[in-house]
Amino acid sequence: MLSLLEITALLLGLSGLFGWVNHRYFHLPHTIGLVIIALLASFVVIAIDAIDPSSPVREVTTSALNSIDFDKTLMDGMLSFLLFAGALHVDFSQLASQRLVIGIMATVGVVFSTFVIGIVTWAAFAFFGVDLPFIWALVFGALISPTDPVAVLGILKTVKVPASLEAQIGGESLFNDGVGVVVFTIILTIALGTGAHGPAEPVTALTILQLFVVEAGGGALLGIVGGYIAYRLMRVIDAHMIEVLLTLALVTAIYAIALRLHLSGPIAVVIAGLFIGNHGARFAMSDQTRTHVFQFWELIDEILNSVLFLLIGLEVLVVVLEPNLIGLALLSIPVVLLARFSAVFITIKFLSIRANFLPGVIRILTWGGLRGGISVALALSLPEGPYKQPILLITYAVVVFSIIVQGLTIRPVIARVLPEERQNV
Repeated sequence: MLSLLEITALLLGLSGLFGWVNHRYFHLPHTIGLVIIALLASFVVIAIDAIDPSSPVREVTTSALNSIDFDKTLMDGMLSFLLFAGALHVDFSQLASQRLVIGIMATVGVVFSTFVIGIVTWAAFAFFGVDLPFIWALVFGALISPTDPVAVLGILKTVKVPASLEAQIGGESLFNDGVGVVVFTIILTIALGTGAHGPAEPVTALTILQLFVVEAGGGALLGIVGGYIAYRLMRVIDAHMIEVLLTLALVTAIYAIALRLHLSGPIAVVIAGLFIGNHGARFAMSDQTRTHVFQFWELIDEILNSVLFLLIGLEVLVVVLEPNLIGLALLSIPVVLLARFSAVFITIKFLSIRANFLPGVIRILTWGGLRGGISVALALSLPEGPYKQPILLITYAVVVFSIIVQGLTIRPVIARVLPEERQNV
């Protein structure tokens, strides 16, 4: 078992090395390059093990990976900093102008997609003769439906899109992961036949509604309160080092409180980040402080993004590649894209009665809805049982396709469907 220092050294060392290799030779977007190189390194390890089963390379590598609890590392640690850093740079006025699209896609869209994916996945498993109860198909639908804010915001840095479209894509990804985690928790609770956070008890519609309202609404309220307290403290001083420290304290404190109270930590830090990045930056920071705070969080964002995408590429070593599930894994990719297209299509067509949208917005929102580390973390968090490995495999297939294929092609998709004169609006 590796120590915390050894794990940190390993991840930062590999991130730096693979990042250098990508920058020097491949020239791919940084995070996508890390995933691809990490995948190649993983396949080399698998090939060595296949050629020489007595070689300790795979055992040592897998043991090191197992020392890193991906689920805990992301969901209880890195995610809070990544979401805050992403929300900090979002223009609230643009976000508010797209609130209907964002609100519907982040709530109704996630639930709709969950059931579409769940139904089709359940039918596909049955067709291939693989046992997967309907409720566990819905568990997969819930963990794969939210677009990943880390992946989406990372790609948006490399693509020029109109401000309104950027707000729609980025804003939705920031909020729907929080909603998605709540939906996942509810469905997993039903699948396991247990109460929300304790021993077995009947799961009723009222229980589900209470869980959703408490987790999502409570998380939003916590974010507002935490953001306001930090704002008031920052407003009465002008010391950039202390104000940077206050933002760090804000993120860690409200996320820890949210976990303790069973509220939505992701929603809490997103709300706090929006508050500090807009109201706080305007009224509580000097120019010097604003520069230091934003540069600090940009650096945190880049470092943690690098580590996260490296881990996504390496996690293939802990995924059981069962031959009879390969076809289902490949089939899951168009299923998820179809569900995403359906949710986007219905939302945009409904709202277009009262609002105008850019041409090609449905195709861009569909293809730009990337899945990432959150889905993998949720799949890894499933309790051990007969359904964990099949769900993990199809989740990993969707995520890798999403990051590499969709991530590398979103720029030409935008260039093709959006008139050039509208890309700078």
